[in-house]
Amino acid sequence: MNSDFSSILLKWYGQNGRDLPWRHTRDPYAIWLSEVILQQTRIAQGTGYWLRLIGRFPSVEALAKASEDEVLLLWQGLGYYSRARNLHAAARQIVALGRFPDTAAGLKQLKGVGDYTAAAVASLAFGEDVAAVDGNVFRVLARVYGIEEPINTPRGKKVFAAMAQELLPRGHAAAYNQAMMDFGALQCTPKSPRCPACPLQEVCVARREGRVEALPVKLNKTKVQERRLTYIYIRCGGCTAIHRRSPGDIWQGLWEPLLLEKGSMPQWRGRLTLLAKAVRHQLTHRTLFVDFYLLETEERPPIPKDYIWIREEDFDHYAHPQIFEKIKNKLV
Repeated sequence: MNSDFSSILLKWYGQNGRDLPWRHTRDPYAIWLSEVILQQTRIAQGTGYWLRLIGRFPSVEALAKASEDEVLLLWQGLGYYSRARNLHAAARQIVALGRFPDTAAGLKQLKGVGDYTAAAVASLAFGEDVAAVDGNVFRVLARVYGIEEPINTPRGKKVFAAMAQELLPRGHAAAYNQAMMDFGALQCTPKSPRCPACPLQEVCVARREGRVEALPVKLNKTKVQERRLTYIYIRCGGCTAIHRRSPGDIWQGLWEPLLLEKGSMPQWRGRLTLLAKAVRHQLTHRTLFVDFYLLETEERPPIPKDYIWIREEDFDHYAHPQIFEKIKNKLV
């Protein structure tokens, strides 16, 4: 079954694989950039960002020379901004090293590079026979082989990694890993998989036993917390006040208007207008409910020392959380 699985998968990929721009190169930088972007982003959205980033920073050296603000600004809207910060830091590691690591073990020494990204880049750029295991791989293997081991436990991850590695046809790691990604994304999808047209339907345990929707198994460990934020956009003589969010919290390194998270609203001179109430914004482990106010005043109010005053027209030059895009049209 193992060799049959791989040969069927590769044949399917030859007929159905996606034509993506980073699949036309063996440049490890271009491939690595695509993998980082696509960790938490759909192909349709990620492709545009990849094209913009590769256009602005065509080499790892160009990325390393950039400032963090430049990188974050181009990343704006993708979310999970730690990916951008780690990407930037890793680029500087690579330049300091003098070469791009060419093995999965070497790639894992870079900031923010885990098992999956290291395996993907090592196999796609350098041909190393190492399986890249992501959510698509978990789902395909769990269904085809009827594996009930939870995918988000240390033991489960080891079981699936070992199986993916065993199934990998030597010398064809790049095609195999891309085939697994595409098969999970296009054929064996999380919801409403295309089972009647699946080339593996005859050997799929989940289909035979009616457990397609039940696999893979994932333990519910994450408790989503709610958090309430209040933002004051100050308008004073064509200027507004912003500050950079500090490490250890959401949106690290991004810029935002005056934030009130606790306590009552200060008594300011000027006109205070509620622009939006309890705007819901979903993060991985938090649900945010955000109130937005506009303070129009003729004199600058007292604000914390870590805020800076900028021209309103320059606000878009500072990388900021995507939620502020929702209220831009209200700032008239």
